[in-house]
Amino acid sequence: MGIQGMELFAIGVVIILFMAVLKQFGILEPMSSFEDSSDSDLELSTVRHQPEGLDQLQAQTKFTRKELQSLYRGFKNECPSGMVDEETFKSIYSQFFPQGDATTYAHFLFNAFDIDRNGSIRFEDFVIGLSVLLRGSVTEKLNWAFNLYDINKDGYITKEEMLAIMKSIYDMMGRYTYPCVRDEAPSEHVDKFFQKMDKNRDGVVTIEEFIETCQKDENIMNSMQLFENVI
Repeated sequence: MGIQGMELFAIGVVIILFMAVLKQFGILEPMSSFEDSSDSDLELSTVRHQPEGLDQLQAQTKFTRKELQSLYRGFKNECPSGMVDEETFKSIYSQFFPQGDATTYAHFLFNAFDIDRNGSIRFEDFVIGLSVLLRGSVTEKLNWAFNLYDINKDGYITKEEMLAIMKSIYDMMGRYTYPCVRDEAPSEHVDKFFQKMDKNRDGVVTIEEFIETCQKDENIMNSMQLFENVI
C-alpha cells in the first residue's frame, strides 16, 4: 500500500482492524450462539462498571437486542471489570503489527472511543462507536473520523495533528508497504491533502471542510461502504 492508500487507511481501515480485534478476542461471536439465551438484559453483578440498560443502548445504537447481547458477552469475557484501559488496548493492537510499532496509533484510536475522557473504554463507549463505524451514515462515519484526527478535541484539525496520525500509521505498518514509502512521504502527502481540505486557508480544517472534501473524494466514499453489514 502506497502513501496515497494510507489516507484511506486512516479513515476507513480502522474498522477492519477493530473487527479483527473483536474476532481475535472472542468479542464478536456468531449470532446463533445466543439464539437460546434467556438473559434479557445487560446485568453482571461482579464487574466494577455496570453498563447502561439494554433498552437504552438499543435506542442509542443501530444494533438489535440479540446483537447487543452477543457483543456484551464477548466484552465481559475479555474485560471482566467492564472497562478496557489504554495499556490493554495497546497490547491488543500490537499483536496485529509485531514488526511495527502500533502504540501511538492505538493511543489515538483509544481516545476516539473514550467518549468521556476518563482513561477507559466502557461497553457503552465501545458499542456506540462500533455502531457508528458499522451502521452509521456516511456523515456519521466522517464525524467519527474527524474526531480521530482532532487529537486535542478543540473542534479543528491542524496540519500537525493530521501528520501525527499519518506518522503513527507509518510507524505501525508503513515501513512494510510495497513499494517502500520514503521517510518524507507522509509529510508530503499531508501537505497536499491538508491544502485540499483547508479551503479558506486559515491553517485549520473544520468539520464542515473535512466532510465536504471527503464526500467529493470517490475513493474515500467507496471505503465508507466496505464495512456495511460486517455483523
